[in-house]
Amino acid sequence: MKDDYLWDGSGEPDPEVQKLEAALGRYRHNQPAPAFDRLREIRPVEQRRAFFSLRWSHQLGAVVVIVLLAAAVFLVLRSRPPGNAGPSWDVARLEGTPRVGWHAIGEKSGPGKLGIGQTLVTDNFSRATITLDETGRVEVDPSSRLRLVTNGPGRKRLSLERGTIHATIWAPPGEFVVDTPSAVAVDLGCVYTLQVDDSGAALLRTTMGWVGFKLNGHESFIPAGAICQTRPRIGPGTPYLEEATASFRDALAKFDFSSTTAAERTALLGVILTDARKSDALTLWHLLSRVSDPDRPGVYDRLAALAPPPAGVTRQGILGLDRSMLDAWWNSLGFGDIYLWRTYEHNWSQGPPNVK
Repeated sequence: MKDDYLWDGSGEPDPEVQKLEAALGRYRHNQPAPAFDRLREIRPVEQRRAFFSLRWSHQLGAVVVIVLLAAAVFLVLRSRPPGNAGPSWDVARLEGTPRVGWHAIGEKSGPGKLGIGQTLVTDNFSRATITLDETGRVEVDPSSRLRLVTNGPGRKRLSLERGTIHATIWAPPGEFVVDTPSAVAVDLGCVYTLQVDDSGAALLRTTMGWVGFKLNGHESFIPAGAICQTRPRIGPGTPYLEEATASFRDALAKFDFSSTTAAERTALLGVILTDARKSDALTLWHLLSRVSDPDRPGVYDRLAALAPPPAGVTRQGILGLDRSMLDAWWNSLGFGDIYLWRTYEHNWSQGPPNVK
């Protein structure tokens, strides 16, 4: 066989080569040859597409990394109090495992810190204390949530969302405040217990000094031995001494918080005035500004019989709710100088109380 047959088909064919041609002939390419000039035009476009696809995948990956880093920084900063926000409160475990944010304060983990915006949470089996040397000490009972709102010089503000705290405050009057869902407690140098239930209702009991309770201009003063309740959207009720009679307390609670007609309120007020004793002057003084104009003379007469007004305080002035006369009568009752309230309460008037 001549080699020419393998190149151009001329010459004598080889039988073996012919067999191969016959076997492979079905795979013969019978289409026109590719246009290589056209391929040169297409190839750069495909390369550019691949380049852009690769670039976008890199950009998307970079965006994901940035988002994750930002989230991590946010969580870290959120868990720390701002550097210029004043000192943190020291948190110590009394029982169980209280938490500040994600940080658990256990038996072996040691004390923690409560910074602005952070919340101390105790479960059903946990108790804790928070302390700031120049302010005071607050014990936190089980099932409580207590948040630090403000911690600047002369202004310490906590928010008790639910649960019970026992506050012992040695800061100057008016510097320590606790928000609740239904009133704001302003310390006037005292020791007290504050409870908030799941509905937002609260009860404050003072054991030393006195506390001011307020909501939207509605004020109650709770001296040592007295109790005051609050309700959401109503605010503080009328304070009373723990030793008051059961009928007196029951009538007062209905007078403050129950939905009653004018006639029913007048009847409840009659029970309160009849059962009032000399020590209940605290309650009657508050009622002077809470009853209707027609009912005020009866409250004045009963209070004047139990605790005569001081010199300069007149019936006409009290019935007209003259504030200077009301303040003078309060001071004569021996529960504390109302000047403290008038001086320091306004410091918190522009604050953002956590009330409904």
